[in-house]
Amino acid sequence: MSTYSIYHSVLKKIEQRIELSSKKKLLDIGSGKGELIRLVKEKWDLSTFACDYTEKWMEVKNQKVEVVDLNTDPLPYSDNSFDIITCTEVVEHLNNYRKLLQEMYRVLKPQGLVVISTPNLLNLKSRLRFFSFGFWNLFGPLPFDRIQREDTDGHISPVHFFYLVHGLHEAGFSKIEISVDKYQRSSMIALFFFYLPIKFFGAISFFKEQAKYRTIQKENLPYVTLVNTLDLMLGRTVIATGMKLNER
Repeated sequence: MSTYSIYHSVLKKIEQRIELSSKKKLLDIGSGKGELIRLVKEKWDLSTFACDYTEKWMEVKNQKVEVVDLNTDPLPYSDNSFDIITCTEVVEHLNNYRKLLQEMYRVLKPQGLVVISTPNLLNLKSRLRFFSFGFWNLFGPLPFDRIQREDTDGHISPVHFFYLVHGLHEAGFSKIEISVDKYQRSSMIALFFFYLPIKFFGAISFFKEQAKYRTIQKENLPYVTLVNTLDLMLGRTVIATGMKLNER
């Protein structure tokens, strides 16, 4: 299943970026059926916590779920409670994901890790869909009678990777890194036709942005230059990681 590619990418990031032990506590936000928590428990001896807008989906035995409306409510945990926070395919469902990023920072311990995933708006399949239809891939016209759903009907906030990075930085996170779960075949085909034009016109836009608007700075330059890399042109899902190094 495609979702498991995301989960395994999240697990890999956890393993790479934080020292793990039985004393570590992990919070999974938007836990759903608990697939990620189940994979975590199979791999490591961690204390796992879950929160979502409902507890009825959870299938992991004895896993308690705190019910919370992520659009309006603070996370129901004390400051500095968790060593790791995961949030997979959630932020695109929220009215204000930046508020959630700030809450993640609050409940994460110093030296803790956050891992977030969201659909990649910048893969070539998505760029071409936006060019022809005006909607990113996995983000379409929303039904006006929409109810709470877990599929793409509930994707109400297209989150560009750069603005996710900016939100993490604004919340206080450091050492922010961006990667993708896997490459899309359809984007790889499009790459043959569009790689050189994108690189050419992208360079023109970059220098125009620098000269006219002056929004590119030393701090954001490493992330701006990711826009037309192969990972972002081909990757299906963005994986963002950040560390809480110190209390603000």
